[in-house]
Amino acid sequence: MAKTVLFDLGDTLVHYYRREEFPYLLERGLAGVAARLSKDGAARSPDSATVRQRAAEENHEAPDHRVRPLEGRLARIFALEVSRALGLCPDFMAPIFGAARVFPETVPVLRELRARGIRTAVVSNSPWGSPADLWRGELRRLGLAPLLDAAVFCGDVGWRKPDPRIFRYAIDRLQVPPSDVLYVGDGPRWDRPDPATLGIRSILVERGSYVADGGPSLPDLSGVLRLI
Repeated sequence: MAKTVLFDLGDTLVHYYRREEFPYLLERGLAGVAARLSKDGAARSPDSATVRQRAAEENHEAPDHRVRPLEGRLARIFALEVSRALGLCPDFMAPIFGAARVFPETVPVLRELRARGIRTAVVSNSPWGSPADLWRGELRRLGLAPLLDAAVFCGDVGWRKPDPRIFRYAIDRLQVPPSDVLYVGDGPRWDRPDPATLGIRSILVERGSYVADGGPSLPDLSGVLRLI
């Protein structure tokens, strides 16, 4: 029986966007950064065509799953110092956070797990390596933070799922044996941690992004309560 449940965030607990919607949100995020720079009186900013070209070059993740931080991408796109770009990350993320929709069963499931004494945590990648602290603020804004024992994002570790280091970081932080852990996600590419390597079980929720891979799955999040 699982004594700790780790959850992916996007499309598992909260819906933000479908894959085909990301280009629009990316464009809006870049426009928000450009508007902030203009408002702050930036001496010179790249023209829109240059921004789009540079953004296209940055729109990928490292093949070895190493995190490519958002502030570095923005610094390269807008020709800024990284320290200045870090302060612009909230402007970039505003359209994504604005699209958030908590799934109806998320809060009831988290509350029931807490009532049963089951520890819970988020273990999640973040779009474009966006800062972990912004995502912890997002969990507070959505009212989910009080229902979780921890929240670990790829930016905390420097590695994206499915790299085992992010899962190990969360397990070590919670100080629980892997055999007591169930991981719940929505996508086979990121959310099937290798049980032989990590010693944890995983299951997928059949959200809109779900692609059947022959592994165990649930029709909705409430099915987690029947597994513990």
